[in-house]
Amino acid sequence: MVEERVKMRKQLGLLEGVAIILGIIFGSGIFISPKEVVEKTGSVWGALVVWAMCGVLATLGALSYAELGTTLAQSGGDYHYINEAYGPLPAFLYLWDANLVFVPSTNAIMALTFANNILQPIFPNCSIDPVCRKLIAAATICLLTFVNAYDVRLTTRAQNVFMFTKLAALLAVVGGGLAWVAAGGVEHFEDGWAGTRTSLSDWSVAFYSGIFSYSGWSYLNFMTEELREPFVNLPRAIYVSLPLVTGAYVLTNAAYLAVLGPARVRASDAIALDFAAAALGALRWAMPALVALAVLGGLSVHVMTSSRMSFAGARNGHLPALLAHVHVGRLSPLPSLVFLMLMSLLMLIPDNLTTLITYCTVVEAFFTTLSCSAVLWLRHKRPDLARPIRTRRRAPARSCCCARPRTGTTDAAPSLGDASVKRGCGFPLLTRHLKSIQKFLYNISLYERLSI
Repeated sequence: MVEERVKMRKQLGLLEGVAIILGIIFGSGIFISPKEVVEKTGSVWGALVVWAMCGVLATLGALSYAELGTTLAQSGGDYHYINEAYGPLPAFLYLWDANLVFVPSTNAIMALTFANNILQPIFPNCSIDPVCRKLIAAATICLLTFVNAYDVRLTTRAQNVFMFTKLAALLAVVGGGLAWVAAGGVEHFEDGWAGTRTSLSDWSVAFYSGIFSYSGWSYLNFMTEELREPFVNLPRAIYVSLPLVTGAYVLTNAAYLAVLGPARVRASDAIALDFAAAALGALRWAMPALVALAVLGGLSVHVMTSSRMSFAGARNGHLPALLAHVHVGRLSPLPSLVFLMLMSLLMLIPDNLTTLITYCTVVEAFFTTLSCSAVLWLRHKRPDLARPIRTRRRAPARSCCCARPRTGTTDAAPSLGDASVKRGCGFPLLTRHLKSIQKFLYNISLYERLSI
């Protein structure tokens, strides 16, 4: 008697793939990062250049992931690619960093942003109790975990609705900005380079804040096994999503700056709501709901996709075997979902969103660079692999060069609690160890060849 293996269904098409990518990217970042990008660049045009360059970098990375996703067509995303290219130890380190640092941190950021956007309209003239905000965020994470565990198909259908809601929110911002500019509101662009900072450290922080808003373009690769015709739908979903995201983000930030100006953008804690109050008139009451739904959709799809990474790691023995189990009735990775829910609840303890962004951005950027380099390394290590999509070498090479950790010196000595100091301390440490990591990976490959 042949034992039948329980596995997840292939039930995601092109529309669901695009909805997953847009659902994660159009999350909380575009409603948080504009403030820090403007603050660190110091000027209108400087901020827009950062947003455009981040979109170019995300596109270069996406081209690399299109090749990886069709060459190594299994769920797990970065974890699977690092494991195939560099061996189990780097993949193990990535998996634990992902599950303990940047995946639960991102969930916490999105949940707290959702709580902010539903509480501020209800209590417009009151300060929000942090405990209240965290309780709502915790309840949201628990609810979305239950929905994702109960019915994957229902979750993907909801993502289609969330995707159009997010596009509606961004179109409202872009439309309001265009109307403002058409009425003559261009004073903030006339001397758009005024106040531009020259500190490399400040521009590095601005760059990583922008990258945080674009993060998520690789998450469809976590669900390759559940994608119908992955060789066709995976690259198409990437090619459709990234140009759309880049254009939308540049236009959205241009609208923010045209209406509010750099000073008000830096002072805003809920930039979309402040924009709506200034530019949308009677429609301003709809903006909190649109933003809240956009963030909720991003959190939902992030919970769904990141659980597949834990599932893949446990299947390879890098996490407890319990996390590799699938619910027999619902065919969802229930133990992985519950595990990431508990880790996300722990990440709600810090009070500062910037601290959470600091934790997740640097670590995720480092491993994303490692995954992009896997394109080049696998071509050398395993040239016989079938590659339905073969990107040019320049795309992964430029992505690795641009996304590597950056460091710089500040013109003034900020306080130890400043986020730029925390990030600046991480950059030289990562850079210092790049050569040792490269040597370590070379030794791994040499050991593998000697063991054959």
